[in-house]
Amino acid sequence: MVQAALAAGTASRRCVFELFGRRLPEGRRYGVVAGTGRVLDALEDFTFDPATLAFLEPLLDGPTLEHLAGWRFSGDVHGYAEGEVYTAGSPLMVVEGTFADAVVLETLLLSIYNHDSAIAAAASRMTMAAGGRPCIEMGARRTHEEAAVAAARAAYVAGFASTSVLAAGLRHGVPTAGTSAHAFTLLHDTEEDAFRAQVASQGAGTTLLVDTYDVAEAVRTAVAVAGPDLGAVRLDSGDLGATAAAVRAELDALGATGTRITVTSDLDEFAIAALAAAPVDGYGVGTQLVTGSGHPTCALVYKLVAREDADGVLQPVAKRSTGKTMVGGRKWARRRYDADGTAVAEVVGTGDAPPLGEHERDLLVPLVLGGEVVGREPLDAARERHARSRAELPIDAQKLSRGEPVLVTERV
Repeated sequence: MVQAALAAGTASRRCVFELFGRRLPEGRRYGVVAGTGRVLDALEDFTFDPATLAFLEPLLDGPTLEHLAGWRFSGDVHGYAEGEVYTAGSPLMVVEGTFADAVVLETLLLSIYNHDSAIAAAASRMTMAAGGRPCIEMGARRTHEEAAVAAARAAYVAGFASTSVLAAGLRHGVPTAGTSAHAFTLLHDTEEDAFRAQVASQGAGTTLLVDTYDVAEAVRTAVAVAGPDLGAVRLDSGDLGATAAAVRAELDALGATGTRITVTSDLDEFAIAALAAAPVDGYGVGTQLVTGSGHPTCALVYKLVAREDADGVLQPVAKRSTGKTMVGGRKWARRRYDADGTAVAEVVGTGDAPPLGEHERDLLVPLVLGGEVVGREPLDAARERHARSRAELPIDAQKLSRGEPVLVTERV
């Protein structure tokens, strides 16, 4: 497209592209924006180096290769801040620049936003179901190694307390946590030997895995080895609710009243909600967070919504394909609240935005201006924003059943 536009003389036309979703992830009542910080880092580093240009040489002509050799994004980007909730039709990112500048960003932006926002939407439901109990992200062994790091970051934005992926701690500052596997217990001659080795190395505050053999016996051994100040025990199989109740009673009887119980084993938001009445102190979540079965796609798209005409005037454009209609024009977006401060609508319009209403706030913030990143922020800022944004939603947002979006999209 860039090569053809350069030859046609249209590559330098000013254009506006919009990243949005025609619908929410299947069954979801709200979406979660995640990946913004990763996009800004990637955009800042996005160039065509000599090795890339050499690979492209058989595919492109000389003028296009010359153009790409000096390419750096020089346009503007506005978008919803990371951690914000959204609904169908929300203009999550607005990219303005020349056609040749903006069109090459499509796959970069969509691959990050579609993955991270899908993970965050699932993670948000899980942390809501957990009701304040911490969730630990543990999905690295169920997905691509780079996706695992991105998933840990997105889950943290949506409220997860920590991750077992150390690379996410190194790269993004996500708190890390973990415990031993069954292999560590099986390595030793006895379960007691395994517990003693772990406590000697990690201290009494460690988490001991107690379901390799007999749970009740393992709990007694764990307390005998670590003492009543044992940090936690982990359950990874069986009827987690009933087993947790029995383990809690046994720990209390042994004087380990402060020892926590962490449960794992293919948990999702429904399993977490089912354990609400169980004496569980934390959840380790992996497969159902990072795999496609756990996070339905966000189906975000990146479309041209306005372009400069021959007279230099920006004109709205839109495709009209059946089932894929869209609204042309550069958008503005606001969230509207009722008198009690509950979010009720996403107000999206084109042209000049009207004066801000008493119960409204703007959603699009500057991320890149003139090619320079201006919207970078600490990851904890996105995490805090999500907690605030989710708390503003109507009570129906807390339902785990399939349902309609909790925010109405109003177009003006």
